[in-house]
Amino acid sequence: MGVVAILLVLYIFSLPRVLFDVPYSTVVTDRNGELLGARIADDEQWRFPMSDTVPAKFEMCLTEFEDRWFRRHWGVNPLAVGRALVQNVKERRVVSGGSTITMQVIRLSRNKPRTLWEKMIEAILATRLECRYTKDEILALYTAHAPFGGNVVGLDAASWRYFGRRADRLSWGESATLAVLPNAPAIVHLSKNREALLDKRNRLLARLFEKGVIDRTTYELALSEGLPQEPYPLPQVAPHLVARIHASRKGEHCVSALDKNIQVHIEELLERRNADFSRSGINNMAAVVMDVRTNEVIAYCGNVNFGEDKWGNQVDVLQAERSTGSILKPFLYEAMLHEGEILPRTLIPDVPVNINGFSPQNFNLGYEGAVPAADAVARSLNIPLVYMLRQFGVPKFYDYLKQNEVADLPRAASHYGLSLILGGAEAELIEIANAYSNMARTLLGLESSHYKLLIKEEARRISTTFDAGAVWQVFDAIKEVNRPEEIDWRSISTMQTIAWKTGTSYGFRDAWAVGVTPRYVVGVWVGNASGEGKPNLTGARTAGPVMFDIFDFLPSSAWFQSPSGKFIEAEVCRRSGQLKGRFCDDVDTVLLLPAALRTDACPYHVRVNLTYNERFRVYEHCLGEESVVSKSWFVLPPAWAWYYKQHNPGYKALPPFKAGCGADVYNPMQFIYPAGNTTVHLTKQLDGTAGAVTFELAHSKPNATVFWHIDNEYVASTTDFHKLTVSPQKGNRSITVVDNEGNTLSVSVEVK
Repeated sequence: MGVVAILLVLYIFSLPRVLFDVPYSTVVTDRNGELLGARIADDEQWRFPMSDTVPAKFEMCLTEFEDRWFRRHWGVNPLAVGRALVQNVKERRVVSGGSTITMQVIRLSRNKPRTLWEKMIEAILATRLECRYTKDEILALYTAHAPFGGNVVGLDAASWRYFGRRADRLSWGESATLAVLPNAPAIVHLSKNREALLDKRNRLLARLFEKGVIDRTTYELALSEGLPQEPYPLPQVAPHLVARIHASRKGEHCVSALDKNIQVHIEELLERRNADFSRSGINNMAAVVMDVRTNEVIAYCGNVNFGEDKWGNQVDVLQAERSTGSILKPFLYEAMLHEGEILPRTLIPDVPVNINGFSPQNFNLGYEGAVPAADAVARSLNIPLVYMLRQFGVPKFYDYLKQNEVADLPRAASHYGLSLILGGAEAELIEIANAYSNMARTLLGLESSHYKLLIKEEARRISTTFDAGAVWQVFDAIKEVNRPEEIDWRSISTMQTIAWKTGTSYGFRDAWAVGVTPRYVVGVWVGNASGEGKPNLTGARTAGPVMFDIFDFLPSSAWFQSPSGKFIEAEVCRRSGQLKGRFCDDVDTVLLLPAALRTDACPYHVRVNLTYNERFRVYEHCLGEESVVSKSWFVLPPAWAWYYKQHNPGYKALPPFKAGCGADVYNPMQFIYPAGNTTVHLTKQLDGTAGAVTFELAHSKPNATVFWHIDNEYVASTTDFHKLTVSPQKGNRSITVVDNEGNTLSVSVEVK
């Protein structure tokens, strides 16, 4: 009994828990099981991870050829062993081994020399295998690990290498070819003894026909099929995603969220566009498409021309940190709307500014004096957005970006400063697109989450601060941006509404475009992986058109529904965009966020008394019996007004006071540069002399003469355009200006 017990224990534990300790290829498919690409296993074999099922055609071919009684025996077929013994004795050589498919699984897992003793061990372990696994599992083990010639192992790899398609889509002729290959892959395969291989296949097909498995038409069609000539290259769709998954999930079969049809179309689109851009020295491009409702990435184009590493094409730009340009501006706008620090039409200054040496410029190098906040964001004006960030606070916006996972921002807020809104920070395109998607998800009433690359992965939730009402106002502003097409898209009813934003980094190194609809977010980056800038490399000229090409291919959708319960009615000054002030007489009733009621009332309208012809201002009772007209007047600060009136002909400066009827309490002058308590740096010239600085002043009266003084010493006078270029001495200096009417204005600066 003891011996029997020992033998029983040995039998039970004779089978290793892991039968095949071998490396596997990394295999990535799309959401529908279509192969995107694969990476070879560490032992240089194309061995795909095991599948749970075996295609029915292949199973019928395999069992008919290798083991007809597979479904009936317990791992060893005595009849097959006896028949093989008789054949071998009769032929005086090994003609047949009599191995079942189960025994072949054991042989493949042990990989030992083929001897009689090894055969006995295989037979014992085969019966043990039958106790642990079902017939379907044993068949799957064999199918995944059988050799198919060369470095191809397993049916799935063989199907793609020899026929360029999935195993479940093979014909009867193709299935029969692969069923007979593992029998002797070193002797009979596609590049050697092809006639013998063809003969084996045809004999198998004849047996299937004789048994009624296939009909005559199918049989004859299968016989007419030729053998494949050369192994097919595996698909190279979304190669950067395949490489990314291979780096983190090596040797696994991963089902991505991608849609292969969309992916292939977008890759082709990018290749065509890249062929045009490359003529201008712009060699790289990336794009991502996300499904807003699921936050799944359905198209992942990390770069173009993956097979050519000539221009850094193998760099996955979707994961690369690149200068953001203006792509973050809508987020600042959303934050300020949400916090009640701004209204959509609030006027923001657009005048020259120099903040401790930081002197931003608009892309067109012009100034408009004052611009509504929504227009400033839609038109991507730099100076107004710098003013907005200065008002909101860099540390506060820095925390907002990190909280909402818009950008990683590895350095402290002080490192970025006000340049944060103009591309002073770096971010990944896929993270930027995800942040825009989460804004859209907020409008749809969905929770914010991190993007998903794989179908089965759980989307990580993100605790964002986005507000549906603020997002609605942001999208309402950027959906009106003029599109690259020359046509008027608004007049075409079939054109879908898209909220979109472009960005261009300093030095024309990065061009961005991100678009949003209720169904999709599309992000595009164009540039050079090396960081080389090019004059034509702007978001509007390159990334924007590509983004619209992608949207034209994707299914369209209706626009978002306005979020209910988020807005209240309020009266807003039509000209300033701020809450109605005491003297605002031209107002609009609009929908605003409740937080907007915390903003200041309009300070730019004042009540003035005028002569009947409105040529002069007067005190109310100065003219005696003569009629006086009382009127509300829109007055901007002089520096704003200087530029504003050039773009708004309807703007009128305050009339002068009538002689003897009052004195102007408003100073008509304002320094454009420098601002108060500014540090001015003078750079030495090439000849060693001190550099110069240009002071600039705005005067509301176009014909005024201004007299300039430094530390109470007269320097010069100006008319019309009030600019003065000087080289003041180092130290604290006082700049004083006096106009011809006696108005005085001073500012203190430190010269270094």
